[in-house]
Amino acid sequence: MQKNLNARMDNRFATALVIACVLSLISTIYMAASIGTDFWYEYRSPAPENFSDLNKIRDDFVDSDPDEKTYNDLLFRYNGTVGLWRRCITVPNKSTPWYSSPEKTESSDLITECFSFTLSEQFMEKYVEPGNHNTGIDLLRTYLWRCQFLLPFVSLGLMCFGALIGLCACACRSLYPTIATGVLHFLAGLCTLGSVSCYVAGIELLHQKLQLPENVKGEFGWSFCLACVSAPLQFMAAALFIWAARTNRKEYTLMKAYRMA
Repeated sequence: MQKNLNARMDNRFATALVIACVLSLISTIYMAASIGTDFWYEYRSPAPENFSDLNKIRDDFVDSDPDEKTYNDLLFRYNGTVGLWRRCITVPNKSTPWYSSPEKTESSDLITECFSFTLSEQFMEKYVEPGNHNTGIDLLRTYLWRCQFLLPFVSLGLMCFGALIGLCACACRSLYPTIATGVLHFLAGLCTLGSVSCYVAGIELLHQKLQLPENVKGEFGWSFCLACVSAPLQFMAAALFIWAARTNRKEYTLMKAYRMA
């Protein structure tokens, strides 16, 4: 009877750990994909009549000393997308006939050009009036931008460290260290949630200062949605890890006391 009870307990803990590991793996994949893609926010605008100033557009967009207002205006006008690392706009391909005779182009002639934010740009100050250095630093937007960039990496690092502790727990044949794995996943979930919140707040504040042009719509993209889904998966994995470790420890203590009695 005691052996059957132990077997049922082991099966219950094993099931919880397997589910937690699957949730952890899925959330890690979602978070990594979210960090590495450029669709946190997308703008939808009508196709411009012509692109006669294409060279100037490209120069402004990839400027080594970026002006926040300038590149955001280009994002608004040219179906831009923004990620944590890069910003992209949709422009005609240089090899198409329009290049020598600028006219309205077909969608098949358009390509997406992206430019990466450098590390210094990620930590660059935001100004009260975007693009105007004389209006003073907007500390709220500055730190929201920095947090939305840093927190996803912290989240990913915490989950990887938690996985390492989990492997050590398996090697030691003990469930108790998985409490640390659960705590790290919980902290990772908080970081992911914080990153998503900072991003939403930053976008809303930016649009209050730079109004979207008429006929231009903005929406959160699938990269942002992956981060949103990743957070609850991390919390669920954390709950299962902690529950399995604590319950196993408690029942082990009760069983040991029963045997001594």
